[in-house]
Amino acid sequence: MQDNGTEVTAAGIARLAGVGRAAVSNWRRRHADFPRPVGGTETSPSFALADIEAWLRAQGKLAEVPPRERVWQQLVGHPEGPVTALTHAGCVLLLVHERPNLWLDASAGSDERLAAMLPAALDQVLDARFGPGPERTVATPIGPRLLPSAPLLRGAAELAAGPGARKAYEFLLGRHLDANPRQYTLTPEPLAELMAELAGPARTVLDPACGTGTLLRAAAGTATATCPGQELYGQDSDPAPAALTALRLALSTDATVRVAAGDSLRADARTALRADAALCHPPFNERNWGHDELAYDARWEYGFPARTESELAWVQHALARVRDGGTVVVLMPPAAASRRSGRRVRADLLRRGALRAVIALPVGAAPPYNIPLHLWVLRRPERAPAQPEVLLADAGQFAGEGRGGPDWRSVRDAVLDAWGTYDRTGRLDDRPGLARCLPVIELLDDDVDLAPARHLPPPTATGGTGRLTDVRERLDETLRLTAELTPAAPGPGRAAPRRPLTTVGELARAGALTLRTGTNGGHARVPVLTDHDVLTGTGPSGTLAESDEEPVLTEPGDVVVPVLGGGTVARVIDDATAGAALGRSLVLLRPDPAALDPWFLAGFLRGTANHRQASSYASTATRLDVRRLQLPRLPLEAQRGYGDRFRALDEFERALRLAGRLGEQLVRGMYDGLTDGTVAPD
Repeated sequence: MQDNGTEVTAAGIARLAGVGRAAVSNWRRRHADFPRPVGGTETSPSFALADIEAWLRAQGKLAEVPPRERVWQQLVGHPEGPVTALTHAGCVLLLVHERPNLWLDASAGSDERLAAMLPAALDQVLDARFGPGPERTVATPIGPRLLPSAPLLRGAAELAAGPGARKAYEFLLGRHLDANPRQYTLTPEPLAELMAELAGPARTVLDPACGTGTLLRAAAGTATATCPGQELYGQDSDPAPAALTALRLALSTDATVRVAAGDSLRADARTALRADAALCHPPFNERNWGHDELAYDARWEYGFPARTESELAWVQHALARVRDGGTVVVLMPPAAASRRSGRRVRADLLRRGALRAVIALPVGAAPPYNIPLHLWVLRRPERAPAQPEVLLADAGQFAGEGRGGPDWRSVRDAVLDAWGTYDRTGRLDDRPGLARCLPVIELLDDDVDLAPARHLPPPTATGGTGRLTDVRERLDETLRLTAELTPAAPGPGRAAPRRPLTTVGELARAGALTLRTGTNGGHARVPVLTDHDVLTGTGPSGTLAESDEEPVLTEPGDVVVPVLGGGTVARVIDDATAGAALGRSLVLLRPDPAALDPWFLAGFLRGTANHRQASSYASTATRLDVRRLQLPRLPLEAQRGYGDRFRALDEFERALRLAGRLGEQLVRGMYDGLTDGTVAPD
């Protein structure tokens, strides 16, 4: 059977042929025999994958496509959508992993035979991993639905022959999540691992809002050697992620996996469960969580949550589903620690010894990335503590610069060290600016405000003043350097000279430079230079999604230009930045040193008028056509004169940026020191 059901877009054709999308557009215009669209829209058509492959092969344009790229194109072009395709592929990969002989027998014939035999084979493995059919979240696909998936299923099995079924599924699922970031609430893996380590090894683990299963997978990794026979229980209101998560967990662990579909607050599938631990990243700020119909629910042991306190409902639900002494770790918005509408529930959690720690995370730890989220660590009380105390910690000082995220190693070390000491002894000596152990009675006021930053002692005076002295000395040095680098006053005005001009596109065609664009993914595990890094002058801070694309790696002397946003910026790559992968929305120009000076090139690309004539404008964005940027035709020696001046301006600009950052640190530190008493006013 031909793969006529799978469709591919122009971007997919470009990947198959190893060219840019512009080349695909040219082929459509110039070749009368180019396959006709079979779907999509007029502006974004889709084509039958089999027809495209046949045409590319006949034209000699079909690149050596890695199996992962072909399977991915089959998945995104599946007639029933990528989620159904992922479910079918996951079922087959689980079959390949658990019962390879059954797969070999079912696949040893036509696609029609495969579709007919596969349901019975899948029933065996799905029942074994997820329980009897009626209880399963992952339903066995029936024969007619499997027939369009046959090429995808064979490709997925072929893909598993190399890295294995688990890695094959992780690649496909990860690429799907990267391609649809707004459809899923993702928990970053370092945060999931931290939450699992706070909970400790557990034989039975529950996640009542499991999403894509990152928390349960982290819990399985934490307990690999210490909890044989582990059981993982999950539930999600959306059946599609629930099925994908069940397959992900079954492929990545030997634990018993039970994932249900449904709203855990309204339709709890685990009413009889008493797990050893519960991890949860609940939906935030939900008004329609079931406040009216659940008013008399037995789970509200610590008080009925207000309509605006959905997060406190999730906290109590998780506590109700763990055994006495069981641990609960919940990711919370910071407002949940201080909103007046939740103070009675917070007070009862404290009085009865259920709430053990509130830990403030750095900005950027998880979505929404612009606020510092909290972790609440709770334990279902076995008995009331004699002298209850609670741990308050703030890891905000470990926030990273730019878009690189927090310094997770420092966050993990600081948080786990403070929690481990407190959990063993019930006490913790004050760690100024980081953590303290506070008697519950001191928190039971009218507000019951649990925000750690409001209760932690400030950094010690010695450390504070010493740090401010270092900042001031660095600022003095930077200001002296800035003064030395200040450009000389310009000479008297004169008419603009008439010089012959060329464009970046003409230079690229003549071989004077090479032009490359950033990729969306890659197999290299290297830092990524993002458009934000280029605009702010910071180091590489991004990461690449795992894919078979070949990343573009920077070299000294390359010139990098952002194409979105309208800023007149061009950055020359130095030794410190070389080797980073080029991120999206960036274009790299690699000049031939015998023809072009990189600083001359970068300087002229930054001209305001130059950018204006090479930019196009949409309703919400400005896009730069780098090929239309102009620069004068000058001999190399004359270019170097301009290049030296542009390089000096770049050094001056960097010194100004550093002075600005140091000045902000000094001012903020002085305000903090004067107000908290660590700096004297005289």
